[in-house]
Amino acid sequence: MSEESTDQQTAKLLKRSNEDSAERATKRVKAEGEHTEDDKKYPKKKVVLLLAYSGKGYYGMQRNPGNSQFRTIEDDLVIALVKSGCIPENHGDDMKKMSFQRCARTDKGVSAAGQVVSLKIRLIEDIIEKINEHLPPQIRVLGLKRVTQGFNSKNNCDARTYSYMLPTVAFSPKDYDTENIAAFRLEPETLQKVNQLFTHYKGTHNFHNFTSQKAPSDPSARRYIIEMSCGEPFVRNTWEFAVITVRGQSFMLHQIRKMIGLVIAVIKGYAKEQVIERSWGQEKVDVPKAPGLGLVLERVHFDRYNKRFGGDGLHERLEWDREEEAIKAFKEAHIYPTIIETECEEGSMVSWMSTLPIHDFEATVTETQDSKDQKQENADEGNNSD
Repeated sequence: MSEESTDQQTAKLLKRSNEDSAERATKRVKAEGEHTEDDKKYPKKKVVLLLAYSGKGYYGMQRNPGNSQFRTIEDDLVIALVKSGCIPENHGDDMKKMSFQRCARTDKGVSAAGQVVSLKIRLIEDIIEKINEHLPPQIRVLGLKRVTQGFNSKNNCDARTYSYMLPTVAFSPKDYDTENIAAFRLEPETLQKVNQLFTHYKGTHNFHNFTSQKAPSDPSARRYIIEMSCGEPFVRNTWEFAVITVRGQSFMLHQIRKMIGLVIAVIKGYAKEQVIERSWGQEKVDVPKAPGLGLVLERVHFDRYNKRFGGDGLHERLEWDREEEAIKAFKEAHIYPTIIETECEEGSMVSWMSTLPIHDFEATVTETQDSKDQKQENADEGNNSD
């Protein structure tokens, strides 16, 4: 091959390379220009989104960068925010860029009817509809409100209300035949006893035994419970269910499930009532953790924010009365059926009840049964609160 033809080929390659680089640069400038145009047309504003979701199949709410095999609610939400044009694509990789914060880091499998997240987004037209177009049916944005620039949904939240739906056979005597769940009906006297036990939790207590890897001297283990009670039973799919409601300032990982698990152990006769008071002391108490299936974040409360900014004429109160029907409809369509059908098919509560005899409620323990199980869960999930 002649020297001239080689030079010609090299020149062609260089020209093509330059053209490709110029084309890429043009595309990049165009994309940046589009972002700039979008930002001019729809400047970013601080808002809160009201979210409802069924947690089945998800590894909790919070995104875990680098753990793509463990899909979370936030993973799907961020994808929808990018695809709808609410945030630039690079904000999806770094959530700090949009000042993203969630009220509660719900655990693996836990659902929500009233989760609230705060973030900065472009207020595009028909924003809720466009976000929902890119979400699966089991996740929905139900509301949006403007908030102050410094608003943080976690720090500004005064309290959180959770519900826990369970088959009432959980409160049956320990020798009850669990092959005949459909026949069980909760006696009024037992329900009264359940609610009497839940009153022990009201007020401020040291809940270090109701989570994992928390020392009794850790001040963050002290939590304030405002209300906790179990409602009247009802029948679905021939099984009897009931809903427990608990409101508190904040909750630690697995705290609610352990609070319920210990009361079930007392009702069934595996533990004495005194174990509840003893669990707030310095010693380690073996507290069983009820299944996560029935747990739902019902609503989050912003009383202080509403008092300060809700009546200033510029900002709305963070209350969702207008969205109440949509919340109820979502629960009836996606949350309750999932809990009931999964419970009837898989029997998570009955399976868990069979593990209660292996817990030692009398002795002071160095490592509880749940803490052994938790080591693997911590490696998988990385969440820190219910």
